[in-house]
Amino acid sequence: MLEKLESLYQEALGALDAISGGDALRDWELKYFGKKGGVTELVRSVGALPKEERAAFGKRANEVKTALEAAYAEREKLVGAMELAKDLEEGEVDVTLPGRPRATGGLHPATQTLREYARIWAKMGFQVYRSREVEDDDTNFQLLNFPPHHPARDMQDTFHTTKPNVLLRTHTSPGQIRAMRELGENGTKPIRVILPGMVYRYEQITARSEVQFNQVEGLAIGRNITMTDLKGTIAQFAREFYGADAAVRFRASYFPFTEPSMEVDVECFLCGGQGCRVCKYAGWLEISGAGMVHPVVLENGGYDPAVWSGFAFGMGPERATMLKHGITDIRYFWGNDLRFLEQF
Repeated sequence: MLEKLESLYQEALGALDAISGGDALRDWELKYFGKKGGVTELVRSVGALPKEERAAFGKRANEVKTALEAAYAEREKLVGAMELAKDLEEGEVDVTLPGRPRATGGLHPATQTLREYARIWAKMGFQVYRSREVEDDDTNFQLLNFPPHHPARDMQDTFHTTKPNVLLRTHTSPGQIRAMRELGENGTKPIRVILPGMVYRYEQITARSEVQFNQVEGLAIGRNITMTDLKGTIAQFAREFYGADAAVRFRASYFPFTEPSMEVDVECFLCGGQGCRVCKYAGWLEISGAGMVHPVVLENGGYDPAVWSGFAFGMGPERATMLKHGITDIRYFWGNDLRFLEQF
């Protein structure tokens, strides 16, 4: 048995010296020290020896086991260093190669339109004013001349909260009240602001309507401001946004917070007014609702309507983007589909 042990010892040492990879090292360990490994089985067989030979064999078996374990540990360090050197050599970075360009994101199409709106209105002296999205009923409706049970409230299906009198704003118009009270200095200062932001309507989601969308409110308060000023301002905006030759028309309408009120259309820039699918073959595209600020709203904002007057307008950036690019479904704006977003 001692001869067999010595033979196995020399065999194991020779096999270990030839190993240069981690997989082969693990196979060696399994072959000699696994549950059915050569060294393991010889150590277990000590009980089959005559009693007088067991002590000498057991002592030598432990020496062989200790020597092989030490040799294995040394070889493991060497193999690890060899594999690391190989990985570093094969994975060497060639610094002379050009870098791979990283794909960069872009602005959301609605954000692009919002920024274009801000740029145009800034040229006409309008500053950006931010107002809250969670509003109280008074500011969202009553102070804008929507008394309780007013039928116009049905035009704007509302998201109410569990707290009485608190809701998600249905339009950016309540920002008019807040802007007048904050910037007007008790009704003594003229103001010109646009109020961009998200609004919320409890509506069925379709290709033409969403429960959330952006609006841009505009408000100008001063002395002797007239409907002519409003028309000229809106027409100048249309020329800036849709092109220098953009034709504009005005249609009488109704909004509780303006009097008189109107809808603003621009001649379809896709068909030149001849009629197409985008303009529904009318030759015109609706771009805004507008009007002179109602005297009640002026009073609620802190202004004396006998001295001050003003105009207001509201625009939809998503709608403008849809019209400009021929987009037929508003749901694309909030679907997070890169195939759509990467086009802009």
